[in-house]
Amino acid sequence: MSDLISRAQAGDAEAFRALTEPHRRELLVHCYRMLGSLQDAEDALQDTLVGAWQGLGGFQGRASLRTWLYRIATNRCLNALRTTKRRPAKAWDIPGVAAPEPTRLGEVSWLEPFPETLLEGAYDLPLGPEARYEQRESISLAFVAALQVLPPLQLAVLVLRDVLGFPATEVAGMLDRSSESVTSALKRARSTLDRTRPTRDGALPPELDDAAERALVERFVAAYEAADVAGVVALLTDDVFMSMPPIAFEYVGRGPVGGFLALLFGARRFSLVPTRANGHPAFGAYVAGPDGVRRASGLIAVTVTAGGISELSRFESSLFSWFGLPPVLDV
Repeated sequence: MSDLISRAQAGDAEAFRALTEPHRRELLVHCYRMLGSLQDAEDALQDTLVGAWQGLGGFQGRASLRTWLYRIATNRCLNALRTTKRRPAKAWDIPGVAAPEPTRLGEVSWLEPFPETLLEGAYDLPLGPEARYEQRESISLAFVAALQVLPPLQLAVLVLRDVLGFPATEVAGMLDRSSESVTSALKRARSTLDRTRPTRDGALPPELDDAAERALVERFVAAYEAADVAGVVALLTDDVFMSMPPIAFEYVGRGPVGGFLALLFGARRFSLVPTRANGHPAFGAYVAGPDGVRRASGLIAVTVTAGGISELSRFESSLFSWFGLPPVLDV
């Protein structure tokens, strides 16, 4: 390691890549948690690597290289959060569908899903002993959305302390803050998450085993492709939650979600192509046009628990390339 650092500090780009490549995937996930957008996370990661290359000469090894990289990445994300104006929610734009009355308007409208293929190895991080969240939970859409409501400093502190388990003294050094201010920010962040996620009691909803999940997903796909509203609703939990970033409309409960699906289906027939996002099943949805061609309509992510499907999220089809999904299905 010391030889690689010396070579990289002397300008050896291959040595720098050898140093940073093992941390690249986890840094991308870290930036995604903080920014809620895969594209923004990619940009922040590139800024991090450029900053690390330019600043490596000043790296003196007082902290581990991993901690040093997290310091750079976290501050790049904080800069992005502080300098980028909040994007306005997008207007309703689903053609041919009148917007049903939403249950509420969401606070976080620009959330994006994270492809499962980019999570490989991200669940095997060397977490500190103080980490409070399981890695599966900490990459879920619901958790990442809840993080986006926090002020930037609180968000950074909570991710570094409760998700990754960095010691308070290291987090204070990363953020150039006192240990007292870090502790205070963490307390406020935890309080906010407890209010916005009242069902969390330290335990995750029970997971299905692979066979049971496959069976439920198969029933969901069959009902969705058949435009069987009652069949889809039967698979949902009573408190199911549906969102559609970047449109702010949200629907809560079987009735409102079923009403939305009834309007969405109409005379349409969808084809679903399976993928995975944020640790859960997801689907590229395609709808046939008058010419019979099945074109990309949206990405649907679902959260599956032992009680049924508890969350449905619909995202724009512009994200298909991240998931290796084609814009048009072959006939």
